[in-house]
This record gives sequence, C-alpha cells and structure tokens, in this order.
Amino acid sequence: MERSQGYGKWKIGISAFAGLMLGSAPGRVSASDHLDSPTAIANPQADIGDVYAWMSPSGRQLNLIMDIVGKSFSDKLSYVFHIDSGSAFGKTTATTTVICRFHEAGTTDCRVGDIDHAHGDASKPQGLQSARHRFRVFAGLRDDPFFNNVKGTRAAYQVASAALNDGAQIDAAGCPDFNQATSEGISYQWRHTEGGPAKNLLAGWTTSAIAISIDLDIVAKGGKLLAVWGTTATSDKQLQRVGRPMTKNALLGLLASDEVADDLKERWNAATPATSAEFVVAIEKALKIYDSFDGKCGNQWLSDREAPPTLRYHALATLLTDDRLWVNGASAVCSQLFAVEMASVGGQSALKNDCGGRTPNYKAANIWRSLLVNGTTTGFDDGLEHDEREHSASLFPFLATPDAQPAKAKSPDPGHAAYKE
Repeated sequence: MERSQGYGKWKIGISAFAGLMLGSAPGRVSASDHLDSPTAIANPQADIGDVYAWMSPSGRQLNLIMDIVGKSFSDKLSYVFHIDSGSAFGKTTATTTVICRFHEAGTTDCRVGDIDHAHGDASKPQGLQSARHRFRVFAGLRDDPFFNNVKGTRAAYQVASAALNDGAQIDAAGCPDFNQATSEGISYQWRHTEGGPAKNLLAGWTTSAIAISIDLDIVAKGGKLLAVWGTTATSDKQLQRVGRPMTKNALLGLLASDEVADDLKERWNAATPATSAEFVVAIEKALKIYDSFDGKCGNQWLSDREAPPTLRYHALATLLTDDRLWVNGASAVCSQLFAVEMASVGGQSALKNDCGGRTPNYKAANIWRSLLVNGTTTGFDDGLEHDEREHSASLFPFLATPDAQPAKAKSPDPGHAAYKE
C-alpha cells in the first residue's frame, strides 16, 4: 500500500486526538456522552448523557429515558424527546414531542402537545401518571447504566497513536494499515485496565433521569418505525442533542485540533438530524481510524471495498450522521442495538422482528465498537459485560436506585474527566 500524501496531517491529527482522549479538559465523566462541546460541559443540567428508547413487553408502550449529567434539573430548560415516525427506515412523516420542564422545585411538568400532560411530584419510583392516563413519567436521581473501561480505552489509543507516529502506511481510502502486533496490542489494552482485569470507571455514577412510558398510538402517527432523539433547550436556543450512543463525541473532530472539534460539536448540538449532512465528511475521517484497529481495512460495517476509495465509508457515515435511535414499534422483542438499521440496510433479515432501539441493558459501547472495527456486533470489546447494578427493560422506572451517598472513590478522578470513548 502506498503511503498517503497527507500522512503528516494524520500524524498531527492522531496526536491531537490522543491528547483529547487522554482527558485534557477537566470537569466530568458521565454516561456515554463525554467530552462534549464547551457549552454542554459548562452547563451539566443541560448535558444529556444518554437517550434510551425501546418497546414495552406488551408492545403497547414506547419506553424512553434521558439521563442528565447534572444532579438536578434546571428551571430554565426544556427537556425534550422527539419521536419521529414513518413506515420505512430513514423516512419519517410525523413527529411527536414530549416536553418536560421543572419550573418549581419538586414539580415535574411533562406535556405531549394537547394530547395529555402530567404535573406534580414524579420523583417516587412509581412515577407520576398523566391526566388522561396516556403516559407515566419519573424524574429524579438514578444509577447510570452505561459502563466503560476508560483506562483500557486510553491505553488502546496510545498503541494506535504510536503505530501511526512510527510510520504505519495509509491505504487509498485513508485507513491505516496496522500490523498484527499493533492490532493485537490495541485489542489487549482495550480489554484490560493497567494490565489487569477491566474496570468500569463509571461504577457508582449517579445521574438525573427522566423515564417515560407512553402509549404507542400517540407517538406512531406516521407509522410504527420510530426514530427517537433528545434535546435540551432554553426558550430560544437548543443547547444539546443526543440520539445514538457515542456518535458525536467519539467521531466528530477525531483528527482535528481541539478548536476544530469543539466547533463541530457546538454546531452539531445546534442542528437537527434533518440539517446534519455537513457532518458526514468529519465522521468519515473518524471511521477510517476505527476500521484499522483489527488490522483489516475495509471490513467495517457497511464499508464498501468495491466502491471508489473516497466512498468506502460514506454509507455508514451518512447513517450515523442521522443520529436517531430507530425502534420497530411493531415488535415487543428488543434484543439488539442497531437491529432496525441492520435489518433495513445491512441485509440481516433475521432482525426484522426485533424492536432495536436501546434498552438500559444493551452492551452499547461494545456493539458500537465491534461494528466499526470488524463489521459484526461482537469481537471487539473493552472487557466489560454489564453495569455493576441491575437495571430493567420492563419494570418502571427501569434504572436502578443510586447509592444513597455515592462514595468519592467511585467518581471518575479529575484526570480522566471529559473522557468520551
């Protein structure tokens, strides 16, 4: 393979990326949405950690969770679930919004247009039933279900960075050609913590969470294929948005300076899925790095080795840029992250009857990594299989109760704060 003429830019970029991932910005670690834009980091009450969406076991309700970095909700913000619906993947024709506000201490106010609303204390485990009994809402502190071996991830990136700095070749599509020793080193480091068993840096992390169970017919006006994303906003400005896990903060600005990455994320948070096409190129650049980690360029999910090199990563970049959690509302079986996508465009017909979406118990980070590294849902993980607490996909409010007094030792230390992937 020929050495890329732009190798110098790759070398600078990966160094900036490594510094970024090693925790250069102090302040926080939480959920799967770490290393966000400066605006989000400065306002933890507006900072969405994760969004979850899946079908209830009865198939009659859509379950939703939005967890927030701050330990309380702001009386100046709206917390919004956007549920787009349609009859075909990628094509939605109707939108339902669930808007929750907290203008008074201890009082939750959530509205679904003029269809139904809930107003009162939603902090008890049973939550608050809406006036017309079309949805139930919980709002309060819960245990964060996301788990991540952050130190192992850091070490894996150091292996990749060293290989690039030592002159690893880049193929025509921009994917680094790592040798077997490098790819094995990346995998080993990712599955261990400082040479020992993998440890979850986020163990015991407490989050503010909004959990909602809402009747399917309210949110499926356009059809039973649902696309879910969450936002926080003031009365005149959208501050943040999150759909799928990890897309924004693991992929935007991966090969850029902090200034460029911050600008991308600020603009991403202000945009919507419908106005995000400008980010496809930035995401393509990051996909090239992930595709290299197993030493086999071109086996990433949806990559096309037969296409011109400039288009190898375009399909997946376009799909990820949409950044909505897709849920098949016609199914009450929910077992696989990306199930709707894999059934619709990935050729996996066996998943057509899976609701997809994301429950609190999916191994989201490991599935995401594997798809981007080897094109399957397994085989590239960080050595962690589950969170330390038991969460539920069926028992409201779904997330486990938090530690009564979270020990400081369990909180991520400042040296790793703002760490994303």
